[in-house]
Amino acid sequence: MSMPALILVLLAGGALAWLAQRASDELPRWVALATVIGALALLYYMAVELPAGSLALASDPRQAPSWPLYLKLDWIPRFGIALEFGMDGLSLLLLALTLLLGLIAIASSWTEIDFKPGLFQANLLWTLAGVCGVFLALDLFLFFLFWELMLLPMYLLIAVWGHENRAYAAMKFFIFTQASGLLMLLAIVLLAWRGASAGNGVSFSYLDLLGLELDPRLAWFAMLGFFLAFTVKLPAFPLHTWLPDAHTQAPTAGSVLLAGILLKTGAYGLLRFCIPLFPEASATFAPVAMSLGVAGILYGALLAFAQTDCKRLVAYSSVSHMGFVLLGLYAWNHLALQGAVVQMLAHGLSTAALFMVAGALQQRLHTRDMRAMGGLWHQAPRMGAATMFFVLASLGLPGLGGFVAEFLVLAGLFAVQPWFAAAAALGLITAVIYALWLLQQTFQGAPDERRQMADFGVREMLAMGLMMIALLWLGLYPQPALDLAQPVLDGLHDSALQPPAAPLAAAGSAP
Repeated sequence: MSMPALILVLLAGGALAWLAQRASDELPRWVALATVIGALALLYYMAVELPAGSLALASDPRQAPSWPLYLKLDWIPRFGIALEFGMDGLSLLLLALTLLLGLIAIASSWTEIDFKPGLFQANLLWTLAGVCGVFLALDLFLFFLFWELMLLPMYLLIAVWGHENRAYAAMKFFIFTQASGLLMLLAIVLLAWRGASAGNGVSFSYLDLLGLELDPRLAWFAMLGFFLAFTVKLPAFPLHTWLPDAHTQAPTAGSVLLAGILLKTGAYGLLRFCIPLFPEASATFAPVAMSLGVAGILYGALLAFAQTDCKRLVAYSSVSHMGFVLLGLYAWNHLALQGAVVQMLAHGLSTAALFMVAGALQQRLHTRDMRAMGGLWHQAPRMGAATMFFVLASLGLPGLGGFVAEFLVLAGLFAVQPWFAAAAALGLITAVIYALWLLQQTFQGAPDERRQMADFGVREMLAMGLMMIALLWLGLYPQPALDLAQPVLDGLHDSALQPPAAPLAAAGSAP
């Protein structure tokens, strides 16, 4: 029962934070902080209570006993819907990232939000609950419910606590994600109907639907439903247009959650559901998906360099970085898949930190325009040093997590599609340009003596320090993360009838 308990803790904590506003405006922050720390403690308990070595064993995702942690309770048996949860090494990594960035989001909103802070913290915690449900749900109907649950509070975070054009950005975010989500729901119902037609009974269980024989045309349309839903959230070019507006108008905590966590649900959906459920259709579609990945890398980098708004620059850089995830997933070999997983973790940390810096600049200077900045290092050296670290992490400096991720993706991709790898490698050059441009425009140059700006305090530096340590760990010793993810990747590959691009072992064994 620990998996649903993790979600219930966050839901209940959100309700409690909302009620705590009646006592004082400061109490909801402490309630939210205690809730996320409690959820992290519960996640740690779940991990240490697993049988020794269970996370390191290769598993067949079609068999419930092969999941290190598994729970199934009847919910709506007439329609084959159950409360079915499962956790493996991949889920554990993403849950840890979710809760860590939940702490960062709370820290970034500590003094920024003064309008209905209880309701704000409630929506923040409910977003975390929805994301945790997405990473744990194995019943596709339940998965869709959590997919929708995380959208509603995020919509409110943007629409209520966002900036000057928040209503437009929130509605655009909601329409894009809702429309694509409905396509996924149709695909889920189509899968369940096909399973029932095959004499297996009505079931929405991932374990029952994995490996289901489908008519090629039917599989193609169902795969597109999943692909569009997940790539809108990723986001992939050209379905990314909601992202810059949402990031620009969202409060700092909303941007941290969007970039660090919600984008990863799209990558997780492709890896866990879209490709394994439709292996032949994914194999046919792989060149198109990889073309979109390369286009996103180059287009996102070019648009990032053209921005004068620091939040829009970081937003477009996310489009570029997540293109590497799309490439790694559809290359479908050891190195590329491992690189995609590490990129999900590294991008979540570095981009969340850059959005926290951008939010702090806007709160202090009341502008996001980099042309009105410059020379800020003289007044805020701690903020400048933190920004430089995460800018270097974003451009893929060796020794940090982004370098490991992009190297693994390109090495794996080169084994199956050398020309795609060569084109994607240009993104490494363009990342240097826009990343250093961000640092130069904001913190370098002559200071404006008429401007006074507070530096990062203890709270902000603690948050930055946590993300720095995590990125250094991923860059200098990524093996524990790779060891957690690799059995899952092996199991997903083995469950596929035909890998999308090349045999999983084509690029060599895991490092």
